[in-house]
Amino acid sequence: MKIITPEFWKDYELIDSGGLEKLERFGKYILARPEPQAVWSKAMTEADWESMLHARYRRVKGLSQGKTDNFDKGEWIRKKSMPDQWMISYSYNDMNLRFRLGLTAFGHVGIFPEQSENWNYIYDTITHQLSSSPIHQLPNSPARVLNLFAYTGGASLAARAAGADVVHVDSVKPVVNWAREMMESSGLKDIHWVVEDALKFVKREVKRGNTYQGIILDPPAYGRGPDGEKWLLEESINEMVMLCKSLLGPEHGFFLMSLYSMGLSSLVAESLIHTHFKLSGHPESGELFFQDQGGRKLPLGTYIRFLK
Repeated sequence: MKIITPEFWKDYELIDSGGLEKLERFGKYILARPEPQAVWSKAMTEADWESMLHARYRRVKGLSQGKTDNFDKGEWIRKKSMPDQWMISYSYNDMNLRFRLGLTAFGHVGIFPEQSENWNYIYDTITHQLSSSPIHQLPNSPARVLNLFAYTGGASLAARAAGADVVHVDSVKPVVNWAREMMESSGLKDIHWVVEDALKFVKREVKRGNTYQGIILDPPAYGRGPDGEKWLLEESINEMVMLCKSLLGPEHGFFLMSLYSMGLSSLVAESLIHTHFKLSGHPESGELFFQDQGGRKLPLGTYIRFLK
């Protein structure tokens, strides 16, 4: 198991963490947001936080408490200097991405910076596929990549920047529109957008006999499809991975799954993969984290990935 911290960020920084919060810089704006794994004390004083902050997200008591805490709503308390939207950049090798961020009702801002480690992996893997694999040397036959629960599409942008034909699936139309803005801001085009329940889409793709050279899976703990379809990670992830096995091409492909759900270790992901995929080697798995200025390592989810 690897424990890795993303690199190459200039427009993101974890400044401090503790007291069930994290203090982050996105570009020139500094935000405080809830973080249930930051159970230690803050390195900086509360006065220090307040002097630096442009906005702070507070959960509203009495809204959606309990099992669906990923969907708790809240409110942003912000200073006049904090805009509704702003831009940041991310660069890795020849990949240059631009993200439009914003303050959402759920406390998200439009990207999960820790996923940049996976963006790099996606970009490197597809670049290698297109340059060295015979299956991709045919005219008009780029690598086909499926991004499920794709949110605002950082992984989709990385795959497209590497030259892949990308299918981006998310159940929330405004989020897909946001992803389209990210694509255009990054100077990219021709991502295929699908607004649909991810599990329903995958079932239909299996029936069609479609395959992909890459599958990216970043499921939430809880979610709803556009027609009210219910997603609970613990109940549905086994079926989803089983179906993804049928969609992943027999060779020259990659699979990447991220999990951010309290109580699920990377061993859960390993067991899922070993149940459904027959691999000649061991998949790479572990935790992603950022280290704050006080030296504390904040875990931000687990991942598993492998090449065929």
